[in-house]
Amino acid sequence: MGVTQERLERFEANRRRLFGVAYRLLGEASEAEDVVQDAYIRWQRSDYAVSPEAWLTKVVTNLCLDRLTSARAQRERYVGPWLPEPVVTGGGLDPLETVEQRELLSLGMLVLLERLTPPERAVFVLREAFGHSHREIAEILEANEPHVRQLYRRAQQHVAAARKRFTAPPGQRRELLERFLEATLGGDVPALERMLAEDVVAWADGGGKAPAMRRPVVGREQVLRYLLALSEYAQRLRLTPDVVNGEPAFVTYLDGQLSGVTVPEFDGDRIVAIRTITNPDKLAFFAKQKM
Repeated sequence: MGVTQERLERFEANRRRLFGVAYRLLGEASEAEDVVQDAYIRWQRSDYAVSPEAWLTKVVTNLCLDRLTSARAQRERYVGPWLPEPVVTGGGLDPLETVEQRELLSLGMLVLLERLTPPERAVFVLREAFGHSHREIAEILEANEPHVRQLYRRAQQHVAAARKRFTAPPGQRRELLERFLEATLGGDVPALERMLAEDVVAWADGGGKAPAMRRPVVGREQVLRYLLALSEYAQRLRLTPDVVNGEPAFVTYLDGQLSGVTVPEFDGDRIVAIRTITNPDKLAFFAKQKM
């Protein structure tokens, strides 16, 4: 077996995990793919002296840190609210064995991670999603272990201050989602009022390339009006239940064409947030996964 083929096989054995790291760090699947490909090119040219897994994790993490730094400036100029790219659960996004690992993949958590500094985000993701020790993370970031521990504590504090724990099991959330879909398409005001929390917030990410609200819609009454507008298009819409980023969600098709992905966030039996992505650039990876 040639050196190049052997390196390819070793890389492929790590590809799924590397994509999972990059996606959680960037919140953008297309960017994560680019990072993984860049890491492969460097891998082929490298003269590594450590394990492939450790070397590749370090390269991917640091490539993501570079992109996160520039992404902050770009997102300040983004048209309307910025939301992560939706992804089909699984397909290289493991591990998802624990509640914490599944939660870290959710759109709500990925939005929360945007509040962290890039180093804080890297430490939090590597620790909580992939179980790396503080010592291993210190080696990846080329930092000392006490500093890594400090970054992790700060990240935990930022996330804990805003995160909402799901109190309903997945099966119940799926049932709630189906009721929500039926009420939305049917324009059932009483049912929607019962399901929406008083302080519910709806975001839509169109990126200036698709119809979407430019600002968050806040409060039950305002969100109810927004949802009732969808019922006017009921004959042209097809809403399909799905699992997106580890959460019950629905995919919207307008006149047979993929037009959006919506992920409600539940707290008990109430909807506290609704996140919709309509930007066609952000739907491209999702559409490819569904083919």
